[in-house]
Amino acid sequence: MMTEPVERRRYRVRGRVQGVGFRAFVWRQVQRLEVAGWVRNRRDGTVEVLADGSAEDHATLYAMLEKGPSLSRVDGVDVAPEGREHEELVGFAVVPDA
Repeated sequence: MMTEPVERRRYRVRGRVQGVGFRAFVWRQVQRLEVAGWVRNRRDGTVEVLADGSAEDHATLYAMLEKGPSLSRVDGVDVAPEGREHEELVGFAVVPDA
C-alpha cells in the first residue's frame, strides 16, 4: 500500500476569527484527519495554522478553514508551502499566541 507524501503548509485565516472559538473548531475538525501541527492566534487578529498532511488532508483543511465556526466570518485564507527541516510536528495542538 502506497502512502501519500506528507506536505507542510502554513495557513493564515483573516476576518473575525478571534474570540469566536476558531482555534477549538480547528482542533476538533483535524481530529478526523491525519494531520500533525498546531493552531494559534496572532497579534494582527489572524489565526495561523501549521500542518503536515497529505494533499487530500490539506484540501479538506483548507475548505474547513474557509468555512470556520458559526460565529466567525472568514474574509480569506492565505496558504503557503513550508519546509519541513526545522520543526518536527507530532499530534495537533492549540499553542500560545504569537
